[in-house]
Amino acid sequence: MFRNVTAIHLHLAGVFQRKKAGTSLARCLHQTFAMAKRLPARRLDGIDHNPWVEFGKMASEYDVVNLGQGFPDFPPPDFAVQAFQLALSGDFMLNQYTRAFGYPPLTKILASFFGKLLEQEIDPLKNVLVTVGAYGALFTAFQALVDEGDEVIIIEPFFDCYEPMTLMAGGHPVFVTLKPSPTGDGELDSAGNWRLDPTELASKFTSRTKALILNTPNNPLGKVFSKAELELVASLCQQHDVICISDEVYQWLVYDGHQHVSIASLPGMWERTLTIGSAGKSFSATGWKVGWALGPDSLMKHLRTVQQNSVYHCPTQGQAAVAQSFQHEQLHFGQPSSYFVQLPQAMWRSRDHMVRSLQSVGLRPVVPQGSYFLIADISDFKSKMPDLPGDVDEPYDKRFVKWMIRNKGLAGIPVSIFYSRPHQKHFDHYVRFCFVKITSGSGL
Repeated sequence: MFRNVTAIHLHLAGVFQRKKAGTSLARCLHQTFAMAKRLPARRLDGIDHNPWVEFGKMASEYDVVNLGQGFPDFPPPDFAVQAFQLALSGDFMLNQYTRAFGYPPLTKILASFFGKLLEQEIDPLKNVLVTVGAYGALFTAFQALVDEGDEVIIIEPFFDCYEPMTLMAGGHPVFVTLKPSPTGDGELDSAGNWRLDPTELASKFTSRTKALILNTPNNPLGKVFSKAELELVASLCQQHDVICISDEVYQWLVYDGHQHVSIASLPGMWERTLTIGSAGKSFSATGWKVGWALGPDSLMKHLRTVQQNSVYHCPTQGQAAVAQSFQHEQLHFGQPSSYFVQLPQAMWRSRDHMVRSLQSVGLRPVVPQGSYFLIADISDFKSKMPDLPGDVDEPYDKRFVKWMIRNKGLAGIPVSIFYSRPHQKHFDHYVRFCFVKITSGSGL
């Protein structure tokens, strides 16, 4: 930068001259010695914007009812809270490190609990990894298994982290869209009417396809994939030797008699599937950030490599509380006293209350089969108020949500953020709402 000492002296003289003129010394030096090298890693290109930060900030700036973000506004069940309190006040060694890949009582109960559901002999040391929430399990999976140039099939609408996680790992996202079927006049749409085209799905598999990510029940749509749909996905994954990353965090939240099926339970799929779950969604304690991945050791050993070289392990006390909570559920599983029975019953009522409320103000809800969420069609508002303020290229649903926050005191999430950029314009007339709220009528 400088050829000799004299040049340095002359440059610093200029700095101090500017200082005398009123510019702070710190600012002068910052301007002088700002790094010429590129700072952010290239893997961050194009993924710096986060809609949750944007809309969360707006919701906090206005006095709103926040039905945008997916967290309950009621406490976890008493047995889970008591388990956490015991973890804090009981064994003092729970303040220390535990096993890197999971607190042993937790990995043991997860292996036992899900082994029965998946009809597998699950080894708590080889087939279970405890992570920093399901989000951490997803990130670890992408980093462990997706390589430069690998293709990852993502079903739209998709939880928005799947695309940036693919890109950060060097992969190439390939999108296939759930398409809604027409409904009759006056008939409510259902998430079950949104289906994959088998031919289109098959066309997305190539020799470069490494993984497919499945989310059932789906966020934001609330679709619970049927066994037949899962068998189609499984057949294609086996035919093309593709890994399935199955995000099943809402597995207990299914309604109207629908059944959640884990794709890993289908013939030939355990060997190529990572099943991801969440204590936060299971026990209504999203801030605990305890998640897990289940799968064959041939896959899990690579996730362990990522974890031991990143977060290393998760907070011990939270894991202890989750272990106790699952032990409670194992004793009560399938009975009226089970939280996994009580929670969906309460949320079913909450969902129906929100459906009626949205209809009363002119929105057309798509009735979900599961999850925390439903989406509502805002086409009537789009035709009546087409020119809401916003950027020229901003999708209509984003402008509508901002208008709703500012003028109606209600926060939702624009559904276009759950689509790839080329497809956003086709789905910019929906807004996602979270109904896992006492304020929406759950009565839990």
